[in-house]
Amino acid sequence: MSKNIAIIFAGGVGARMGSGLPKQFIEVNGKPIIIHTLDIFEEHPEIDEIYVSCKEDYIRKLSKLVQRHMISKVAKIVPGGVTGLDSIYNALQAAREHNTPDAVVLIHDGVRPCITKELIDEDLACVKKYGTAITCTPLYETPVICKDGRSIDEIPPRANFYTAQAPQCFRLGDVLEAHAMMRKDNPGYEGVVDTCSMMKKLGREVTLVEGLRGNIKVTTPEDLYTFRAMIQYRETEQIFGFGTREVPSRLKK
Repeated sequence: MSKNIAIIFAGGVGARMGSGLPKQFIEVNGKPIIIHTLDIFEEHPEIDEIYVSCKEDYIRKLSKLVQRHMISKVAKIVPGGVTGLDSIYNALQAAREHNTPDAVVLIHDGVRPCITKELIDEDLACVKKYGTAITCTPLYETPVICKDGRSIDEIPPRANFYTAQAPQCFRLGDVLEAHAMMRKDNPGYEGVVDTCSMMKKLGREVTLVEGLRGNIKVTTPEDLYTFRAMIQYRETEQIFGFGTREVPSRLKK
């Protein structure tokens, strides 16, 4: 039986945070952000393994943290690459050693610690039905197109605009094949910001799963304040039992 695998990339250096420490290692409520993220996948009953790519200088530190916080599903920590997609590729290669091509991989950013079990459920249901699942949220601000950085050229209607988040989910064999094709002609992933955009550039179909606005990426000091508030919300949710949601009927078997 194929597995469900979390691929966590945590190779950032924290330049925008201004802390001098990679943002994934900043502690919030007594735990580094990366451990908050790993905890969600560790506790999810349908996630079988976790592979993490990390800045090489911090692999030993992360290994100790994983042991200290009893994250038992981490199968391997691998060195990150020059880009985020390089880091993801390294983790996918490690996952390939012990998994079949039909395994489901959920590619997630190590500094998105507010993902929920329900959202993972929806992503798993979608990728198993359609082959892909890209977590997105509707765009609530007014989008504008500006080519010179000064004058607004166009204001497209926002009804069809979404913001891509994570997880971005695929079959292991499909995403590895896509990386091989991209690396052949574009080894530096120039102009490719994430796995979803890589798939689209290669002409692959991808399926949207509507995510949560609270699934933030912690990259700035302001994000830290928001994350602390989200932890308080989550604790209240666990006590009073509100805020859960079911998998949409279109994704159920």
